[in-house]
Amino acid sequence: MLILAIDTALEACAAAVLDTDAGQLLAQEQLLMKRGHAEALMPMIARVMQSANLAFTSLDRIAVTVGPGSFTGLRVGISAARGLALAAKRPAVGLTTLSAYAATVVGQSGTAPVISAIDARHDHVYFQIVAGDGSQLVRPGVVPIDEAIAASQFGAPHLVGNAANILAERWPKDAPQPAAVDAQPAPDIGWVAWLGAAADPEANPARPFYLRAPDAKPVAQPPLAARAATS
Repeated sequence: MLILAIDTALEACAAAVLDTDAGQLLAQEQLLMKRGHAEALMPMIARVMQSANLAFTSLDRIAVTVGPGSFTGLRVGISAARGLALAAKRPAVGLTTLSAYAATVVGQSGTAPVISAIDARHDHVYFQIVAGDGSQLVRPGVVPIDEAIAASQFGAPHLVGNAANILAERWPKDAPQPAAVDAQPAPDIGWVAWLGAAADPEANPARPFYLRAPDAKPVAQPPLAARAATS
């Protein structure tokens, strides 16, 4: 199976092509950035596909991170994945950033729980906990950091995500200490591709995975009659 993976959800723009039959990435590229994903993504995809020496119609599916993350970044990646999938007549698969972070250590952390944490600002984190075998312990949510710290009840965890250091710094001194802390600005694009290969497109659509409403809200407009009266 040939998978094109895309990630623009957080502080990176990344693309990769995975050949599951060969068990390897044919090409990959990542640029760390907080803004500018829209301008960087399509040229990056073109370079990755050229490096892999593949036409888009050769792909079996397209995988994309769907959140939590930057609202603007998510729209860029998801729109690109949907557009390419439509043009190539291939399915688009959505993967959460929390699961992509956890994938790098699930199965390698023994029995230690894996806590994925993404900075949600305002002293909150997007948060998920899975057991060492990948089974879910705490479903995805957005919680205050102090509430996330209560996860110390599960034992010494493996902390992953761009907020891993935030949790590690506030971890209770009298609790089992984190077994490892992997604070990456964005998920590993290779694991996004592998998750995309394993996911069911019907159960994992390429649409935004929002855990809370955006911070920016449209300015309230007065009723039409009131606006007409003052015009």
